[in-house]
Amino acid sequence: MVAPLRVGLAGLGNVGAAVIRLIETEQLSIVARCGRPIEVVAVSARSRDKDRGVSLKKFRWHDDPLGLARDPDIDVFVELMGGEGDPAKSAIEAALAAKKSVVTANKALLARHGVALAMLAEKNGVAVNFEAAIAGAIPVVKTLREGLAGNSFARVYGILNGTCNYILTRMEQDDLSFADCLKDAQRLGYAEADPTFDIEGHDTAQKLSILASLAFGTRVDPDAVYVEGISSIAPADLEAADELGYRVKLLGVAVKTPQGIEQRVHPTMVPKDSAIAQVMGVTNAVTIDVDGFSPITLVGPGAGGAATASAVVADIVDIARGHRLPVFGRPAAQLTEAGRAPMQRHEGGYYIRLLAVDKPGTAATIATRLAEQQISLESIVQRHRGGAPSGGSDAKSPAGPVPVILITYATTEDAVRRALDAVKADKVISGEPQLIRIEKNR
Repeated sequence: MVAPLRVGLAGLGNVGAAVIRLIETEQLSIVARCGRPIEVVAVSARSRDKDRGVSLKKFRWHDDPLGLARDPDIDVFVELMGGEGDPAKSAIEAALAAKKSVVTANKALLARHGVALAMLAEKNGVAVNFEAAIAGAIPVVKTLREGLAGNSFARVYGILNGTCNYILTRMEQDDLSFADCLKDAQRLGYAEADPTFDIEGHDTAQKLSILASLAFGTRVDPDAVYVEGISSIAPADLEAADELGYRVKLLGVAVKTPQGIEQRVHPTMVPKDSAIAQVMGVTNAVTIDVDGFSPITLVGPGAGGAATASAVVADIVDIARGHRLPVFGRPAAQLTEAGRAPMQRHEGGYYIRLLAVDKPGTAATIATRLAEQQISLESIVQRHRGGAPSGGSDAKSPAGPVPVILITYATTEDAVRRALDAVKADKVISGEPQLIRIEKNR
């Protein structure tokens, strides 16, 4: 039999422990699939004494992950520590310099240093695999890098953060506020004590920058991503979306435009009949618009020990089989600058919710400002304070501002922003307008 592939594993949290269990329980199947055993032989973590539900007695222990990365008796270094800097970065660099292939689930590190690591891997003739860094158990990296290697892409977009999708699902289904749903997500362990990174879209942005590189051959650059979170979403927006045939999701979208690759993360209205609109709870999904045929949507668990471990072990199996591909699907030197397709040039439909001052001429003023920017309206709905649509001209006007919902035909971000700035200057609305972009099926 071929000699075992020897694995050194740094990071023994839920995912690390799950990787050890999966390799042990599926060893016979793994051997059948890749022709050689895979063995974890050495580990590193911050504490030796923590109960992880797996025995560590048979593994060599390294207090320093750098020492593990340089261990001459391992073939593959698996990094599950997290963080965009050290010790993860220096440990991966050390492993690559020692001509050891690397498997990582570290999206933050790849988003910030992925191109440099790809160059180092190519220089030393080894692999960097990272399926677990994006969407957990969903094989989207393999799909873009291998399964669709002969195709061109128009757009890649998806639900890449389970915390946000859970919150939006609960808000919609149970008519709860954002704050209440966030507390519930924290209680269940879906959201961190400080949830800012998730709910403000930064986690999704890191993953999107990697997907864009795989799809469009760009250098990974999270700073090229326009980012908005979901904290401004109100039950009124979800109710209106439902009535208009949409559902609100936090999407990461990378799309090829005449100005370049547009990368954006924001709350989005998607048609209810789209595949991605059906994805609820903590589940993730990625849709790939492929030139020449209908879109492909991949759906599955995006986080959790078992799901992430599944992706990690699949990456290790590929190395055991002798598969080695360019990290982002093509040689690092051929990756182009991502650039920033200006968000002001984004074109699409918009949902706009305004609190209109209840006085003569308000509607005419709003309509005039939109017309000045050549914005056409698909629909306009005036709602009573309680949320129901207005019954028409005979209905009594409620005291105070009147909620008004506008749906535009395709226009530009710049035009919408200029129109809303003019409406605010006219003092015919109260507070800030709510703006949600609409992402249509193709």
